[in-house]
Amino acid sequence: MSKVKRRERITYRIYKYAWAGLDIFFPPHCGGCNLPGSRWCFQCQVSVQKLPNEICIQCGRPFIFQAKCPECEYDAPAYDELRSWAYYEGPIKKAIHSLKYRGDITLGEILARPLINIVENQAWVPDLVLPVPMGDERLSTRGYNHATLLARPVAYAIGKPFYPRCLQKIRETSTQVGLSLSDRLTNVKGAFQAAEKYVNGKLVLIVDDVTTSGATMEACASALKESGAIAVYGLTIARTRYNVK
Repeated sequence: MSKVKRRERITYRIYKYAWAGLDIFFPPHCGGCNLPGSRWCFQCQVSVQKLPNEICIQCGRPFIFQAKCPECEYDAPAYDELRSWAYYEGPIKKAIHSLKYRGDITLGEILARPLINIVENQAWVPDLVLPVPMGDERLSTRGYNHATLLARPVAYAIGKPFYPRCLQKIRETSTQVGLSLSDRLTNVKGAFQAAEKYVNGKLVLIVDDVTTSGATMEACASALKESGAIAVYGLTIARTRYNVK
């Protein structure tokens, strides 16, 4: 795997410093423990439970070997590889909740940093970066897409185009919380559509916050592949410790 270290690109540097500048005028609290002084404190960082090195090389879930798990061997997902940084628990769970539901948009740039490190250590060479999209109704209610706040700095850092509108959610879905795996797959099947002129013949990196069953990433990858993408890589901050059945 390529581990070529990037020089920090000027666009990403400006983006990062802009958020740091806002911290001066609006003193932050940690997204994990709410202590004042930083958006993400050292104690929360060191307490994060990172995923082990032994994972399925396709779906990214913990596995006893660094190889493809039986589920992916039997029924391979539409995405080519999916990677996550940490388990969805403790301070990282609180930070993601704050980013999504409490309007703490300053956490997007901070939480994107480990995602940038993952991309740097993978053999991925994506042509473009995009977020998992939200439906218009939910986007209107919330006012922003949290996945966009994660995907944009990743694109800036690796020097790739950021196309937040080339994948769209064309059908509103119910929340995935509490659904079984089969119901999750049904819930999001056919819910996304990709713009062929942007993704045809391209390697696409798609970013989201949490992997639970992988159903949403599967539906997005299917839409991208149907529009001609030759490879789809998925990237999330966290994943649940136990798979949905």
